[in-house]
Amino acid sequence: MSFIKFLSLLIITIVSFHHQQTFADLYDKNVITTKPNIIIVLTDDQGYGDLSLHGNPILKTPHLDSLGKQSTRLTNYHVAPTCSPTRAGLLTGRWNNRTGVWHTIMGRSMLRENEKTLADLLKVNGYQTAMFGKWHLGDNYPYRPHDRGFDFAYYHGGGGVGQTPDYWDNAYFDDVYMRNNSKEKATGFVTDVLFNEAINYIEQAKDKDQPFFTYISTNAPHGPMHAPKSYADKYANKGLKITTQHFFGMITNIDDNVAKLRNYLTENNLAENTIFIFTTDNGTSAGDKIFNADMRGKKNSEYDGGHRVPFFIHWPNAGLNKEFIQNKITSFVDVVPTLLALTDSKNTLNVQFDGQSIKALLTPNKSLNWPDRTLFTDSQRVLNPIKWRKSAVMTNQWRLINGRELYDIQKDPSQKLNIAYENPNVVNKLRERYQQWWTDISASFTEPTAIHIGAQHANPVQLTSHDWLGDNAQVPWQQRQIRQAIREKDGSHKGYWFLDIKSSGTYRFKLSRWPLSTNKAISSSMAAGKPSTGQVAFREAKGIAFKAVTAKINIANLSKSAPVSQSDKYIEFTLELPEGKTKLSAIFTNEEQQEIGAYFVNVEKL
Repeated sequence: MSFIKFLSLLIITIVSFHHQQTFADLYDKNVITTKPNIIIVLTDDQGYGDLSLHGNPILKTPHLDSLGKQSTRLTNYHVAPTCSPTRAGLLTGRWNNRTGVWHTIMGRSMLRENEKTLADLLKVNGYQTAMFGKWHLGDNYPYRPHDRGFDFAYYHGGGGVGQTPDYWDNAYFDDVYMRNNSKEKATGFVTDVLFNEAINYIEQAKDKDQPFFTYISTNAPHGPMHAPKSYADKYANKGLKITTQHFFGMITNIDDNVAKLRNYLTENNLAENTIFIFTTDNGTSAGDKIFNADMRGKKNSEYDGGHRVPFFIHWPNAGLNKEFIQNKITSFVDVVPTLLALTDSKNTLNVQFDGQSIKALLTPNKSLNWPDRTLFTDSQRVLNPIKWRKSAVMTNQWRLINGRELYDIQKDPSQKLNIAYENPNVVNKLRERYQQWWTDISASFTEPTAIHIGAQHANPVQLTSHDWLGDNAQVPWQQRQIRQAIREKDGSHKGYWFLDIKSSGTYRFKLSRWPLSTNKAISSSMAAGKPSTGQVAFREAKGIAFKAVTAKINIANLSKSAPVSQSDKYIEFTLELPEGKTKLSAIFTNEEQQEIGAYFVNVEKL
């Protein structure tokens, strides 16, 4: 940037403080000519009330409070009530159900391969792109973060540290994470590691000609609750349960890491032209009994406590560095189109957004004529979506819950008084809008998302029970359940994977009960792992033996079985398979004819 242009920018920025000049004015006057960097910090299971800025009487978040007071704050901003669905909508600008993501497990957390992410869109507009932490939109090709527009990804498996796709026995400290395709040992607490990695990335990215987009999606404060002891101890003498102490400790640790990141940006002259967003993925999981900002419900709820969350956006160069509270209703599907508008980026991939740019809402404008909107959210957490299930139809004034309950949110923010009977016209109007929405998004529900095998980009492929499909199937999504040999109560096995065989040929399948990295026999037990801080860790469960005698595989109209000896660590099948989509089930049976699924299957095209 030339000195004259820099001086012009400085003068106009100073003037804007006195004349409330907006970033739109700056763009129109061609003053902001360098695309801003973008940082999104998304925390996990931290609700609207889990900030001292919003009135929490115990939790202390001074650095996030400071950010909030230097930002535009959306106080009527809504997401999905659970993890993967919010990430799908946030990163695509499209209703999460439309993208195939309405659950956190069962193959319904994988973002359909035809969807384009914010990283895809920014990348074609000249951005460097990187993500750190919790992805939770698919652990196999083509659903991994580095398959979805991110140049670089540093992340853990599944929806949380210690879940089934994650590295075995991870428990928040000194764990193993993925650096793109490679496993790598880290030292320290997970949130500290993620922010340090993000800062290291920015240090490399800042001197390049391209702006950067850095997406930091923390595992914390998702359970199990493991905070560094020094942070949990801050809440040890306040009459809180041990889980709440560590829940709050994890949030305070996030608060310190946000401060560290912001200080780094300031020290490196990056803060002024960086769009910094802080938000969360759903309502609180553990803080509602302490403070819930006068809302009903928590994580997984259709009431506001399940999906109304914080959203701060800070960008000094555009005047977004003063406290401004915007209470008009907004949604997670608005984020992508808004960022494209703020960065003067083009929708060259022709994404049909369900959200809209809320750029006009981010600064004070008394003359703005912003029409009321109807927005939607729901919590499905089933194999196939069910109409009206745990749903909310929302406007600035109304909440229609499950198609039956009506609340005037302006008069009754706690949603205590159901006034549906007194307002049938409002109920009918909102029901009709939901009907239209459901008809639109449900067209794609019959298209299950398939994991690719035999693709050049990923061979071999590691399948885990986290992604089993099946009506009413037990799905072992975290490692304690693997250790406990979780299975169907009737002794049968119901789960299966849905696969897309990308090329015909010879495939080798290795069926195992334990991850191959553990070097444990299929039929062996496993000693309990060492404890972590706070809550009992997944790895502390003793591994129960399942004395398998037979292994069986079913795929593409083929069925084979083989005996299992007590020393076998896996059972191998080699099959000739045709190209196309198919189901795979893999089963171990004991002498009593009880079945468990093979929790791990390694698939390789030979």
